[in-house]
Amino acid sequence: MKYIGAHVSAAGGVENAPLNAARIGATAFALFTKNQRQWNAKPLTEDSIEAFKRNLQESGIESRHVLPHDSYLINLGNPDIEKREKSLKAFIDEAQRTEQLGLQLLNFHPGSHLGRISEDECLSLIADGMNTALSETVSVRLVIETTAGQGSNLGYRFEHLADLIERSKDPDRVGVCIDTCHIFAAGYDIRSKEAYQATMDEFGRIVGFEKLMGVHLNDAKSELGSKVDRHNSLREGNIGGEGFRLLMQDPRFTDIPIVLETPDPDRWPEEIEWLRSQAEQ
Repeated sequence: MKYIGAHVSAAGGVENAPLNAARIGATAFALFTKNQRQWNAKPLTEDSIEAFKRNLQESGIESRHVLPHDSYLINLGNPDIEKREKSLKAFIDEAQRTEQLGLQLLNFHPGSHLGRISEDECLSLIADGMNTALSETVSVRLVIETTAGQGSNLGYRFEHLADLIERSKDPDRVGVCIDTCHIFAAGYDIRSKEAYQATMDEFGRIVGFEKLMGVHLNDAKSELGSKVDRHNSLREGNIGGEGFRLLMQDPRFTDIPIVLETPDPDRWPEEIEWLRSQAEQ
């Protein structure tokens, strides 16, 4: 079965996210557990944690189909020691908040070298940060998101993801989230049956589908291989409907959170319904 939803608002408290997901007919969702544009956040209260768990249960959505996203400010690969430490502290807090909510997954962008160190040095710093976060938590799984490769961001090649998994001291707690817009912008085509199969074969060979723990479904305003991260509504961008139809009918994408980050929330119920119809064909 495919579990489909969107990155919903947690305005007013994280406990509101499951309710917002249920309103759009979601069976999975993503959220920020704190303001993603600020470094510091108040700790989650016991009342908020209990309300989140209660609302999640009432929504009918299982905790394993919730994919929290960490702050956009965090850069585990920052070559500046003080800034990297600030990012690491925030990342550990995100992982601990995820566990407090009874969730299993934390999605994150790997990091950027800022043009000051090599890709290999940056990957080493990111891996060190991941290992520290794993040692400071009990069960949360760190889910590395594919990136478009915009600027100096790493994670735009499947090899980057495999490298980070290999450097992990606890690889069973590390997985991957495929973002369709990002991989398309990075040069991985999924617009036709042949292109889709070639891309997924490459992912399976380099990373392995046993490491796939989530998906972000977004069409792309940007061109193939442009390394420009610009999301579009489904079937209105340069990927088009066929790639999403193929993914929804691919059994390797079963039983993981499939999350829309498309730009128009008003269309999420319609997009979820269309994706569901494609999975049922």
